[in-house]
Amino acid sequence: MEKFIVKGGRPLTGEVAVSGAKNAVVAILCAALLVEDEIILENVPDISDVWVLTDMIEALGGDVTRISSGTYKIDCRNLSTYVADVEKCKKMRASYYLIGSLLGRFHKACVPLPGGCNFGTRPIDQHIKGFQSLGCSIDIRNGVIEADGEELHGGQVYLDVASVGATINIMLAAVFAPGNTVLENAAKEPHVVDVANFLNSMGANIRGAGTDVIKIKGVKNLHGGTYTVIPDQIEAGTYMIAAAATRGDVVIKNVIPKHMDVLSAKMVEMGIEVWEGDDEIRVVANKSLSRVNVKTLPYPGFPTDLQPQMVALLTTVDGTSIVTESVWDNRFQYIGELEKMGCRITVDGRVAVVEGGTHLQGAQIKATDLRAGACMVIAALCAEGESEISDIRHVDRGYERIVEKLSALGADIKRTND
Repeated sequence: MEKFIVKGGRPLTGEVAVSGAKNAVVAILCAALLVEDEIILENVPDISDVWVLTDMIEALGGDVTRISSGTYKIDCRNLSTYVADVEKCKKMRASYYLIGSLLGRFHKACVPLPGGCNFGTRPIDQHIKGFQSLGCSIDIRNGVIEADGEELHGGQVYLDVASVGATINIMLAAVFAPGNTVLENAAKEPHVVDVANFLNSMGANIRGAGTDVIKIKGVKNLHGGTYTVIPDQIEAGTYMIAAAATRGDVVIKNVIPKHMDVLSAKMVEMGIEVWEGDDEIRVVANKSLSRVNVKTLPYPGFPTDLQPQMVALLTTVDGTSIVTESVWDNRFQYIGELEKMGCRITVDGRVAVVEGGTHLQGAQIKATDLRAGACMVIAALCAEGESEISDIRHVDRGYERIVEKLSALGADIKRTND
């Protein structure tokens, strides 16, 4: 089993380029199943979630070719089945997007319940509610979702919560649904907009993505084309936070600064210097920082996917900070790993009280999920001595070449076999 060995105490300095958005590309790869033509997809991150999904597409009868680093050719003209592979679906949460895309393509879908990071109850009831509003019947048997969309049509959908997954999944199913679909209380995250932009570039008719009302007019088919995935908002935020936590000076390139507004504002509140360019952000933390309180919210609020990394930063800041997790119900399970490094954090339900200013010590720790793994890396970069981070398969799900990127910034980090 692979692990990271990190020797802390080095400020990060230099430049790092952000890869394509993991949360966008996993949905776009599923959306490609709707296109009976050749697609060229650019800025695809080299991460394990992409490898799993391309395997899934090929198992369904599609053809995926890696043309060069970050560029794939996808041809789904010869899809042969609407039944997804059980074992592959267990590896990732985003496999549920296959339901919407296969419903659109075949009017049927047979997809196992998804896997992925386990940090709380994440039901797909809003997905099912949306599919049913579009005329589909849904049955769950032995852990497999069986969807019948023979009567698929446009419809009115109101989400009880602004779920990103449900928003995208319903959008996928509605692309070919005759008539008009109106999706209210839709999620507004950048990757929702990116999926809609991808589909529109292939001939779909989707309006309002990025607002809380999305309108979809059903079309008969989609054509091929070339599309470039947006930069990864969460990877960008992770490097911004790592720069601040190590008291470094880093330029993060290939970003959309607007997507980082809430994090940038919180950093400025802490006394961190943040400069924005057209497609880059510079973070400098060379002075004493102030404590802050953080509450996660749906976009444009503070991202839940940056909450663990932010906690790592707050452990290095004198004073008491309060972090409230309002999106997931069990996302603080990584706190026990930080405590092994000397952190003083008290958790009460969805609230963590961080007593900052502790000198972190290297320790044997593990990644409990994808973003918690990034938190462990940041904490290890700040700690005195050497840390060993296990279960790094979680980190590989969402961060391309993280060892190489951090090493180029001056970090002492390597990947090794246990």
